[in-house]
This record gives sequence, structure tokens and C-alpha cells, in this order.
Amino acid sequence: SETLWEIAKAEVEKRGINGNEGDGVEIGEKSVFFIGSKNAVMLSCFQLDEPPKPTLALEYTYGRRAKGHNTPKDIAHFWELGGGTSLLDLISIPITSDTLRMFSLVLVLDLSKPNDLWPTMENLLQATKSHVDKVIMKLGKTNSEAVSEMRQKIWNNMQKDHPDREIIDPFPVPLVIIGSKYDIFQDFESEKRKVICKTLRFVAHYYGASLMFTSKSEALLLKIRGVINQLAFGIDKSKSICMDQNKPLFITAGLDSFSQIGSPPVPENDIGKLDAHSPMELWKKVYEKLFPPKSINMLKDIKDPARDPQYAESEVDEMRIQKDQELEQYKRNSSKSWKQIELDS
Repeated sequence: SETLWEIAKAEVEKRGINGNEGDGVEIGEKSVFFIGSKNAVMLSCFQLDEPPKPTLALEYTYGRRAKGHNTPKDIAHFWELGGGTSLLDLISIPITSDTLRMFSLVLVLDLSKPNDLWPTMENLLQATKSHVDKVIMKLGKTNSEAVSEMRQKIWNNMQKDHPDREIIDPFPVPLVIIGSKYDIFQDFESEKRKVICKTLRFVAHYYGASLMFTSKSEALLLKIRGVINQLAFGIDKSKSICMDQNKPLFITAGLDSFSQIGSPPVPENDIGKLDAHSPMELWKKVYEKLFPPKSINMLKDIKDPARDPQYAESEVDEMRIQKDQELEQYKRNSSKSWKQIELDS
């Protein structure tokens, strides 16, 4: 039987071949990949009329948009990785040499859990960048022009005379960082909000990314949907901007600057004591001083879907319990056998 991905691919190819239908021809295809904090507000929350649902592994959907009456249609592929940082191996599925040229990444971070924020962001961005770099290298061997075009497109977000142009290191694909659960975050102490806002502004600007905060507020969600539509269908970018830490941040790529962000929020005489070898490492150490990461293995922090009550099936669950009991009995018997062997020897 075919897998979900094979069916989706076949459907897209079919539409490409039979594109002369009366309602228009699909000529533009883009992909938007959502990654982020476990249980963060992601793709399902952009559907205002439906309650958000948890993503367990990797989910796929698509959208179509006509540019006008009886004109060619564009199609957008939406992928969402569930489980926070626990399913990094699945990143390779939506990011391929075929999709990379029209690919965008959306990193959704849970502002209500600042201690998890940096490790989640770091692990996901490093894993994604590592895979994208491999795909770019592979693509460059057969289509170097496409790779050059991608790099130029990334740099186009920043003005040629921007003072930080020589300092930043743009992410290899368009990146949007979204801070979710702003409704909880806005009640944090002022100093904590300041550190989180400045840190995320630095990271976003360094990677040439857009940064924006959102919550369950319909007005904020509509702004985010506008950004996603821009990534998916090339709709004009929003010209609004907000850098006030007392309000939801909304900063489009290339509009911020290190001078506006300022230095890391730590006394000057303490900066020299921090053993940092790069600006990114310095911001990390300052951030984790106030928000130390929890001492858990985040890569293994995933709820077992087999034990989730929303997927309960009595016959299957009964068999699962029986097999679990048999496994435990086997472990006990094996343990006794090894102890007996040791005594005999």
C-alpha cells in the first residue's frame, strides 16, 4: 500500500500534468514547514473556526489560491513537525532538492516556557540548517544557478546599505520566528520580558528572519495568517512594525538592527567573565543565566501516542496491556535466570 507522502506526491504530479482544467492551471508551488516547541500554537491554530489539535509526528496539508478570475492557480504545501525536538529525523521528509528553492521555515516558540525556549530554538534550527546545507550542496552539483538564486533571494531582504550587512549570517531559507502564548507572556515581570524580547530580536536579526508574537487573539492571529499567506502565495508583506517590548513584537526581516536591539542585558563588568567565542554564544549565556534550561533530555520528551486517551481502542489496548505484562514477566524470568547462572558459576 502507498504511504501518505507517496499519495500526496502523486496527487501533486497529477495536477501538474492535468493542469488545463477550466478553473485554472497550477503553476506556482511553495512549501511552508512549521517546527517548534512541543504543544505550541502552530498550523491548526490559524484555522480560526476550529480548536487546535496536537500534532503527533509529521502532518501535511495543502492550500490553493487563484490570482484572479480564470487565471493560473498557486499551490502551497504545509508541513508541521510535532513533538518539539523529539522527531528531528523527520525534518528530511519535506526538505528536498525539489522543494528547497520555494521553501520557507516557521519556528514557533512557546513564550510561556522561557526555560525551554533557547534549547528548543537551538536544537531545531541547528538540525534544520544541517539538513538544508546538505541538500544545497547536493543541488549545487546539478544546478548551481538555482543555489545562487536562493542565496541572492535571502540577501534581498536586507538593504545594501544596512549597517549590519557584514555581520549577520542569514538562514539558508526564509525564516519566520513566532512567539506563541503572548497572553501569558505579557504578565511576566518587566525584566524577564525585556531579556526574552531582546534575545529573540538578536537571534531573528542575526539569521535575517522575521519575528512576531501571537496569542489566541483573533487580531494577532489574522496578522500571522497574513505572514503565512505571504510565504505560501507571495502576497505583499505587511509594512507594520512594532519593537515595543510592552506590546506584541512584529518585525519583518531586515527592518531591525543591532544598534536598536542594544547589548545583552547584563552589567558590562560581567560580560568579560562570560566565556563566549561569538555574539550568539554570548547572548545564549546571558539568556540561560536568567532562564537556565531544565535538566531533562528534551530529545526524548514526547508523550507515547499509544497511551493517549484520545486514541483509545478497547481491543487494541487490552492486547497491548497483555503484551506489556508478558514483556515484564519475560524480563523478571530473564533476571532470575542470569542470577542463577551467576550462583552456579
